[in-house]
Formats: sequence, structure tokens, C-alpha cells
Amino acid sequence: MRRFLRENGLSVVLLGLFFVFLAGQSLAGLRVYNEDAAEHGVRPLGYAGYLVSGHFIEAVFENWESEFLQMAAFVLLTIALKQKGSSESKPVDEDPEHRSRVTRRSPWPVRRGGWVRRIYENSLTIALALLFVLSFVLHAVGGADEENRERALRGEPPIGRLEYVGTSRFWFESFQNWQSEFLAVGALIVLSIFLRQKGSPQSKEVEAPHAETGA
Repeated sequence: MRRFLRENGLSVVLLGLFFVFLAGQSLAGLRVYNEDAAEHGVRPLGYAGYLVSGHFIEAVFENWESEFLQMAAFVLLTIALKQKGSSESKPVDEDPEHRSRVTRRSPWPVRRGGWVRRIYENSLTIALALLFVLSFVLHAVGGADEENRERALRGEPPIGRLEYVGTSRFWFESFQNWQSEFLAVGALIVLSIFLRQKGSPQSKEVEAPHAETGA
């Protein structure tokens, strides 16, 4: 167990924090939901019921959607675009023809070659793009359910999920998250040119000149 934690400590801690904060969001969200329900004389929800409500699903997946969009876009953009001096960029003068040698320890799709290798070569972007699409759909589903709950409280007729995707509310929620994600990544790219964090692979060596690209 000690060796497992030493070799996988970063992912274990990050996933642990994810579950802690997700639980916190769900508990706080349940309270917000039931306070609103009490104001309108509606029966409150229990915890299990809240987890499948549009209120919770919309809040979770509108954020996941922006995260996976940002990561997928960043992976794709760093293929062709570079930033001199940033630790998040490939070296500006990197040889585009350079390829690592295939060995017996290489992943089996690489050793197999052909279409299997082509898929594997792009598997990170594919996975992130699929997670973005899934989150986008669930954001729309949860958002439509929450919109219809609010419309019912106002005595208005419900709308369909596809109709909800065309509303300004849906795109306001999406754009407010998308812009913040790209701002954060852009800030990291630019700040890593001039600033350092000793011991972090996201930073260049403390002694490295500003114009040096790559960690």
C-alpha cells in the first residue's frame, strides 16, 4: 500500500479532493434547493432525490463540460502552436520529424501499428472530446429539467430539451464557464514564462532563462 500511494499519490489526492468537494456541493445544493422549495410551498427533496434532480445535474455537468473542452482544446492546440519561454509549450525549434523508437516495452497499439496505432496516437484527445460531449448532453438534460421545474412554479408550460439548448440561459451558463477555463490556461502559459515553482514539473527550472521553452 505504501508503494502504491508513493507511485500514485497525485491521482489519489486529486480524486479524493474531487469527491470531498462534490459531496460538499451536493449538500450545499440540497439546502439551496429545499430553501427555494419552502418559499414556494413545494415538498422538499431528500438527498437521494436531489442527486438525480435537474438542479444538481445541471450544476455539475456545466462545469465538467468546460473543463473537458478546455483540456481537449489545449491538447490539440499544443500540437501545432507554441509559446516561446513557456513550460507548457513544446520547444519552438523542436524537430517535427522526431519520433521515439518502438521497443518491446512500448504500448501494444504502438507495436501493432496500422489503424490501431492511429487511434492510440489520438486517444487522449478522443477521450477528452467524448467526455466533453457527454457532459454537454447531461448539462442540457439537467438544465432542461431545472428550467421546467422553475416554469412549473411560475405556472408556465414546459419546454423540450432540444428547445432548452437554444435558450440564452443554456449558452450563458456554457460561455461563462468556457471563458474562465481558457483564461486560466492562458494565464498559466504566460506566467510560466517568467515565474517559477521549485519542484513542480509545471515549471521550468528556477535557474532557466525566460526564453527557454519547456519544463
